[in-house]
Amino acid sequence: MFGSILQRMILWELTKVFVMSLVGITGILLMAGIIAEASQQGLGPTQILAAIPLLVPSTLPYTIPATTLFATCVVYGRLAADNELLAIKAAGINAVKIVRPGIILGLVMSGATMGLYYRIIPYTHHLLRAMVFNDAEELLYSLLRKHGEIKHSSFPYQMFVQGVKGKKLLSPVFKRKDAHGQIDYVAHAREAELQVLPSKGQVKIKMKHCVVSSENESHAYFVEKDFTVDLPQDFGKQAQRRPRDLTWQEIYEQRVEFQEQINEIQARISVGTSALLLAGAPADLPKHIEALNNQIGQIRQQIVALDVELQMRPALSMGCLFFILVGCPVGIWFSRSDYLSAFITCFLPIVFVYYPLMLCGTGMAKEGRFNMVPLVWGADAVVGLTGLFLFWRLLRN
Repeated sequence: MFGSILQRMILWELTKVFVMSLVGITGILLMAGIIAEASQQGLGPTQILAAIPLLVPSTLPYTIPATTLFATCVVYGRLAADNELLAIKAAGINAVKIVRPGIILGLVMSGATMGLYYRIIPYTHHLLRAMVFNDAEELLYSLLRKHGEIKHSSFPYQMFVQGVKGKKLLSPVFKRKDAHGQIDYVAHAREAELQVLPSKGQVKIKMKHCVVSSENESHAYFVEKDFTVDLPQDFGKQAQRRPRDLTWQEIYEQRVEFQEQINEIQARISVGTSALLLAGAPADLPKHIEALNNQIGQIRQQIVALDVELQMRPALSMGCLFFILVGCPVGIWFSRSDYLSAFITCFLPIVFVYYPLMLCGTGMAKEGRFNMVPLVWGADAVVGLTGLFLFWRLLRN
């Protein structure tokens, strides 16, 4: 039974290496994630610090399987290199008892990853995406830092700057649109600052040494001039949440809601089809029915995305166990006690086999052209069958 001194020793070594590698690999991916997010959104230092705890859960489904494989290769490779496994076999101990701690670690980590997917990971991922939009003023500054302009069809104005220094806009050009979307006046200034008034839904541009040119070609100079415009009503609001941002329960609720929409549209199509059989049906009714069918197709595509997410989460979680099945025999056969050899041994298959298969499979599954189950679980099947074959060879020898 599990609990012997030998098995507890192996499990303790696996746990130590796992925790150390998990902290290191998560830290590397965390820094890379912050840099990528900061590059895309122009995040400030305060937002970057606030994003750190929100990024950690999102990286764990990828770092936990990798670190379980790494820990397995390191521990069992060291045991084999120091001839400890040879001594254990000479004592008449079955190899199954030796690898049982690794399997226990894989099962526990698979369950832990699946537990994180239930709520923590989607919730923190949604908070991370929403964080940038919660501070309208910082978002406007971020847009100016990254692009040097604020220009969107939903914005009642346009602004261009040569640079941003702290909260100071250098050489700003402000263009206001009238009710018809046409530029009615342009303001050039030496510098300016932005101030968002959330309670009023407005943004104030405080310009210094400003020259204003109107559409009738008149000009005026102001030492200080404030322009106040309304923020778009949908400013700071995100579009419909992606499946990745939904908890397990929210995915099922969203799926039911989509199915109800399909039923409602199909009922409208039935009514329209009946009207076509009667005299006096509107001439544009066939086009209306075609538009409704296209709408059903779009909703079904969203349902497929939700179903793929439901399959992908357990597939990624079970990677921990399948990686253990590969890591134990590979670590024993390589018999390397150094970390570099173990690193190369375990991460090359992940980089070039597992994750490419997983990404390609989920991408094809979301298109809805093939059965999503073999596509999503294909990477796990390849690694799992390889691990079982290697285990069979290990026990046979």
